[in-house]
Amino acid sequence: MSEAFFHFATIGWKLLFAIVPPSNYAGGWAAFIVALSLIGVVTAVVGEVATILGCVMGIPPSVTAITFVAMGTSLPDTFASMTAAKTSKYADSAIGNVTGSNSVNVFLGLGLPWVIAAHYNANLDQAYLTPAGPLGTSVFLFLCTSVTCFIVLIIKRCATGGELGGPKASRYISACICFGLWFIYIIFSILSTNSVTSE
Repeated sequence: MSEAFFHFATIGWKLLFAIVPPSNYAGGWAAFIVALSLIGVVTAVVGEVATILGCVMGIPPSVTAITFVAMGTSLPDTFASMTAAKTSKYADSAIGNVTGSNSVNVFLGLGLPWVIAAHYNANLDQAYLTPAGPLGTSVFLFLCTSVTCFIVLIIKRCATGGELGGPKASRYISACICFGLWFIYIIFSILSTNSVTSE
């Protein structure tokens, strides 16, 4: 019953992604480019809807960015990592997808807008300077929780022989730790944002 519900609830997205050509066209490049473009479209739509939702609910933009927008843009990575974890022989593809996605977000998602803005302001003879605000604390928290997550993965590899899977107890413990790290990051980021805005 639930499969039928989700099938009809997502039928619009399925029809949209049906335009992706078969993987044997142009050596797979056609499917790769079209699929990547469609993922970008979906991410933009989800990001805009999350931003509007945060505006309607009166949530600060920085909090909306680390909750609704971040979750919306990371859902494709979540499902891709789940598929990779189930189908791949090693955990490299699943973990590499997560780290690679964050690398693109940080280096390209920040670097490209900075280059464009700096070039635009240079033509106007204006200095381009944007202070971090409460986001500095959020970035520091993200760094700490990310390092802790990798420590958990290393310990899991030493204890069970692999980063993913293993005995039932270790799976639940590592999953709870990772979820707890995300929860800690969200809570402390929101608290730091609220403390700055209230001053």
